Amino acid sequence: MADHNEDLIDYDEEEETLETVPESAEVKDVQEASDQANGGPTEQKGSYVSMHSTGFRDFLLKPELLRAIVDCGFEHPSEVQQESIPQALLGSDIISQAKSGMGKTAVFVLATLQQVDPVDGEVSVIVLCHTRELAYQIRNEYSRFGKYLPAVRTEVFYGGTPVQTDTEKLKNKDTCPHVVVGTPGRVWGLIRDKALDASHVKFFVLDECDRLLDEIKMRRVVQEIFKSTPVNKQVMMFTATMSKETRQVCKRFMQNPHEIYVDDETKLTLHGLLQYYVELPPEKKNRKLSDILDTLEFNQVCIFVSSVQRANHLNKLLQECSFPSICIHSGMPQEERIARYKSFKDFTHRIIVATDIFGRGIDVERVNIVINYDIPATPHDYLHRVGRAGRFGTKGLAITFVSTDEDKETLKKVQERFEVSIPEMPESIDIASYMNA
Repeated sequence: MADHNEDLIDYDEEEETLETVPESAEVKDVQEASDQANGGPTEQKGSYVSMHSTGFRDFLLKPELLRAIVDCGFEHPSEVQQESIPQALLGSDIISQAKSGMGKTAVFVLATLQQVDPVDGEVSVIVLCHTRELAYQIRNEYSRFGKYLPAVRTEVFYGGTPVQTDTEKLKNKDTCPHVVVGTPGRVWGLIRDKALDASHVKFFVLDECDRLLDEIKMRRVVQEIFKSTPVNKQVMMFTATMSKETRQVCKRFMQNPHEIYVDDETKLTLHGLLQYYVELPPEKKNRKLSDILDTLEFNQVCIFVSSVQRANHLNKLLQECSFPSICIHSGMPQEERIARYKSFKDFTHRIIVATDIFGRGIDVERVNIVINYDIPATPHDYLHRVGRAGRFGTKGLAITFVSTDEDKETLKKVQERFEVSIPEMPESIDIASYMNA
């Protein structure tokens, strides 16, 4: 368990060295996801034999959790779940790294629901993440897995919503959540204003922990929240990408953490995901995008751009060309962002134009094509973007537009970083290579 006095960061000493995170960090490879209800076994690289010998029942979970797992269609734990859940249930502090789509969220949701002892008026679990959409999604995961545990209440708190509403829920013992999911700014504001009493917290979770800890300002807020909770608690941190520097920062919040890096031998790759680039001048991007959407079969498509203005402009252009798209970015009101995310997840729309706010942790099962209309700034951002396709071991396709020398250099860094060769997109692509039968 964590010791505030000895393990926390001295910002004065580390602020300069930690403000930028080197891209030379070791990122570990991940075996294929276990066969899930919507995916089925696959012949691709990765061993399922050892994983199939373990079922969720072997974790000795509550019957209510096992019923919910069956309802969700999950049969066997993925590799990261198999490695992490037993340690989490033992109460160990955990640092867990595995690629997107491998079920890391289920690890801490199941572990906390299994262990929490709900007491009216007491918050037992705090889960922090860096975006409102991800917080909303995690809350929904708690609802899915906790559907047969009605005594355990979960609420999500983030900016852009009335603070008074959150305060009223927390002050009333009959509505006070046992599990709080939220973004650091809002959660710290509620604690600072004494609306949220963190003195009973037993579980402290960071999802996409590198995004929460790499930025000095956000890390300071996370630390304030951490300091407001008891010394003796279980700390769990999860991410798909982590540098050596961030790993050391994570450990400052923990005592003897159990570190789980799925497949330590090789670099992280995205099995089952086809990756291509298209070299073209900026003025031809729109025509090429239209051709791709006309030509390729798809379930759902995520198109990533570099700014709010470009998201709005491209979305309007697609609609004018009879592509029923929507867009999502940080420039719109929170309620609208959540409504659009839900609309896309519910398959009401099949095309979404987004900034990087949609690139991390967001789980939409039907997405099978990602298009980088604007190339991401870093290899890490590339990984998180294209990880929206081909989740849970399914097939997918990622296409990146390359228009400048800077774009070419970024693409080169991506290939070096993940030891992958990304070829130029061919004239035709076999539908079976990127869509499940």
